[in-house]
Amino acid sequence: MTAFAPILARARKRVGGADSLEGELPAPKGDAELRAVSDDRYLSLMSLRAFRAGLKHSLVDARWPAFEEVFHRFDPHRVRLMSDEDLERLMGEKRIIRHWGKIKAVRENAAAVVAIFDAGGSVGAYLADWPATDIIGLWADLAKRFRQMGGNSGPYFLRMAGRDTFMFTGDVVRALINAGVVTKKPTTRDERAAVQAAFNAWADETGRPLCQLSRILALSVG
Repeated sequence: MTAFAPILARARKRVGGADSLEGELPAPKGDAELRAVSDDRYLSLMSLRAFRAGLKHSLVDARWPAFEEVFHRFDPHRVRLMSDEDLERLMGEKRIIRHWGKIKAVRENAAAVVAIFDAGGSVGAYLADWPATDIIGLWADLAKRFRQMGGNSGPYFLRMAGRDTFMFTGDVVRALINAGVVTKKPTTRDERAAVQAAFNAWADETGRPLCQLSRILALSVG
């Protein structure tokens, strides 16, 4: 596996220097910031990511105020109690995107959020407490615990929420291949474990968060 220093050097060269590169890098939220966000906002973000999948983001974003209204500002306790009839009526609500599977997923995810609350926790604490050295595990747990959070949706939700994570964009995958971490897009358990190990090593080497390592990888090739 390649050390991160040459990857960083290539990214700096491609974007016009160290200062230009630093201006391109995201900053994750800290644990306290993640914990301070209320569960309704996380349910809203999760739902926004689900409805954005496969659609132009601006189209979904323009309709989001109506989603907030019909889903009770995403109060998880209220959404969990919405009846099948309530959800069916939303299929006639022209102000929102009427996708039955995703509409049902909002209620199911509200129930999952309430389950975390009933266990004495919160979504913010759940995200903050998950170790950065096992982000792949968090992706898997999101997909298991919540609906519509499989594939790329889990990582994108984490990025939207400010939780530190890397991403499997095309450029990141190309950079991982160039670095000798994988030979193709990582899909198997072993391939993803190899990627996690590489990011853990690079984080130790550089002291940078995963989201910055991911962005630098992407900028080093694209």
